[in-house]
Amino acid sequence: MADRAREVVERILRAGREGDVEAFVALMAPEGYIEWPFRPAGVPGRVRGRADVRRHLIDTAGTLVTFDEHRDLVIHETLDPEVVVVEYDAVGTVVATGAPFAQTVIAVFRVRDGLVVSYRDYINPLPLIEALTGGAGDC
Repeated sequence: MADRAREVVERILRAGREGDVEAFVALMAPEGYIEWPFRPAGVPGRVRGRADVRRHLIDTAGTLVTFDEHRDLVIHETLDPEVVVVEYDAVGTVVATGAPFAQTVIAVFRVRDGLVVSYRDYINPLPLIEALTGGAGDC
């Protein structure tokens, strides 16, 4: 089960990085959600359900930042076979300015029956705030 959860997490991270909305949504449980406990103003705290996740990704993907790679990716499997924790630096470009962008991420996934039921994304909001206000982010 833990191997399966890790595989699902690897696939959803790849879909997110590549901007593949349909592959991402297909890995979400019907009522699964993405949550951002730490976020700048204007970013929703939670998006629930495939339709809302799809809409959110379509509305936001590639509009602020494009991601080229996840550096220093570490995947932690836990004693709970449904829970996987990941750490990485998301590296890309601020769309409006072409400036480099880097953001440290820790995310906690819960995977059940091969689908993500929760994705809590503990981003460092400071680079995103800088990008929203015209600056460049740095880990």
